[in-house]
Amino acid sequence: MLTLPSRRSILTGLALVPALSVTPHGVWARPEGEGAALPDASASVPSLSRAARSGGRYFGAAARADHLRQDKALRAAVLRDCEVLTPEIHLKWNSLEWRKGQFNFSPVDDLLTFSDENGLRVRGHTLLWDQSTPDWAKREMLSQRDWRLMSEHFSRVLGRYGSRIEEWDVINEPIDTEAGARNLRRNTFFRAFGPTYIERAMEEARAHAPNAHLVINDYGFEYGNPVDKARRQAFVALARRLRAADVPLDGVGVQAHLDLSKGPLDTAGLQDMTKALIDLGLDITVTELDVKETDAAHTTAARDQKVADETRRYLDVMLAFPEVRGVVTWGLTDKFSWLTEQVDSHVRAARGVNRGLPYDDAYSPKPMYWTLADSLGASA
Repeated sequence: MLTLPSRRSILTGLALVPALSVTPHGVWARPEGEGAALPDASASVPSLSRAARSGGRYFGAAARADHLRQDKALRAAVLRDCEVLTPEIHLKWNSLEWRKGQFNFSPVDDLLTFSDENGLRVRGHTLLWDQSTPDWAKREMLSQRDWRLMSEHFSRVLGRYGSRIEEWDVINEPIDTEAGARNLRRNTFFRAFGPTYIERAMEEARAHAPNAHLVINDYGFEYGNPVDKARRQAFVALARRLRAADVPLDGVGVQAHLDLSKGPLDTAGLQDMTKALIDLGLDITVTELDVKETDAAHTTAARDQKVADETRRYLDVMLAFPEVRGVVTWGLTDKFSWLTEQVDSHVRAARGVNRGLPYDDAYSPKPMYWTLADSLGASA
């Protein structure tokens, strides 16, 4: 995800997130009165996962275990529409080990239980992201420059989940063409270990999960401004460098946080970047698709149509490539969207929620939903 202060504040309390309720028989406990049922009309809504499978792809969404625990309508939507779940926060380092040596695996374990019971798969997001690295680990890296800390983290996480999770975002958001060095973000890992921390991390992941699909995930490739153009070029250059060095990189994740304030998509630039990555032997996953609105003054119908149109324009480019193996939205419903959570409460009261996901906050499918169904199905 993009680096925003609101996301840091969300991450601050990760160690306190409760585990999902699971009965001794492995069936989730569902307290009376929690959440709302999906609208009756939803029975006629096509399954996004079925549409994706018809084209040889998968569809999934990011989810939090506590939200799934609390909201049965969300669970119903996930079970109907998703083949894959991305843990929105639970696999990040400061969720697993907020304080050194104090581990919190329960939310991930329970999300995997839920997925196993319902025939879903889980993406591993993410082993390394500077924004979700606990402060104690940052201090130790920068003071000791000792790779053993990284190795122990990889060993602990992949030793526990490497055989159950097939696809991993090993490194999240390494690119920075504005304030970076060699177009790499000057994150804690870069400052502690230099630019080759990327190679070392990929090798470390392969050593602990020899059969996993290893991915580097990043954002900011969609538009025609100079920053996005530079980021596309830097991402391809990084992938080319890693492939030339025989680093174990199997694919890339493009986050696809679309933004209606940034003007038209650079479809030619997107096509060129995607083709260049594929030519390197990599496959691609759209990992965090959503749409940020720019103007809430229009009618709801007009807003929803703009979001759907932007989604369609993007997917028309990306799904033209068979090597795009899956599409994951960063949530399913506007009820649980980081794009709403980042807005101050008084502004949110005036604007309402950001309407950038397939379902509205009452779980009614919006035009974006039908666009996803059509685009995924049309790629068959």
